[in-house]
Amino acid sequence: MSLPMEVKVPMLKDFHLNLLDPDWKFMESQDKDAVVLQQFQHISKEFRALPEKYREVISDVCAKMGNGMTVFLERKVDTLEEWDEYCHYVAGLVGIGLARLFSASGLEESSLGMDTALANPQPDKEVWSKYRPEIGDFAKPEHQQEALACLNELITNALELIPSSLHFMSQLHNQSVFNFVAIPQVMAIATLERCYNNPKVFSGVVKIRKGEAVRMMMGASSFDKVKAIMKHFVVQIQARIPESDPHSKQTRSLCQKAIALCDTSQHYSTSSIYPPLYVSMGLMLSAIAYTYWSQIGQWYEDLL
Repeated sequence: MSLPMEVKVPMLKDFHLNLLDPDWKFMESQDKDAVVLQQFQHISKEFRALPEKYREVISDVCAKMGNGMTVFLERKVDTLEEWDEYCHYVAGLVGIGLARLFSASGLEESSLGMDTALANPQPDKEVWSKYRPEIGDFAKPEHQQEALACLNELITNALELIPSSLHFMSQLHNQSVFNFVAIPQVMAIATLERCYNNPKVFSGVVKIRKGEAVRMMMGASSFDKVKAIMKHFVVQIQARIPESDPHSKQTRSLCQKAIALCDTSQHYSTSSIYPPLYVSMGLMLSAIAYTYWSQIGQWYEDLL
């Protein structure tokens, strides 16, 4: 159940102040994540135990994010500029806050900063209204061509963020910080590749397989390895660019630029050691089961 505006707006604007209140909690939410608000006193307790340099960053980001989110409560995202502004509040500020925390901890340099990240394609009216008057039209089979053109334009816009994403990761030196940042980036580029020119986006669920996700998470352990992963998926996108797509030239140009930036001697292998392992384990378990039941059968015959 959505909260009324007269409750939600003041809560968002003052949310950062609740971090200092040992007793504040909110019991009226019916959302699936309501437990976060219902037991917020535990979060605020941990916050107050942090060093001041961390509390200052977290409180500042929460204040800016809360105020920013109120802007879009009653306002639809219609233009790319508005979409960028929305992403800044709900995601960009997180990147900025993390960079400030990394800097405050001494793990990374103070010049570190990021307000952009690869993102899953999201519809904004400035883009989709070029193709159909109603966004619901894209789910209809007769409008598949327009739906794919719209989807491909959104993904093309996201590809423009690859250079800034790579630049940010190139500045990271602490391994834990790098892993924390790199894994979402490789997951994002894989998602973009999976969605590009894919009609299933409008008729079902498109997602990365668990085994593939694990392989990327384990592989994204260095900047060169991340570049290899990103290059792999960008090459896949480039290979599927339809000549008839209205933004094919721009998409191809961005792919070529990203591929050049991702030049590395590292290679991302899409094969896995796990299938042979599973087969071996299956054969072993089958052999054990056969031996076990054969012995049971022999005992049964002996009893008779």
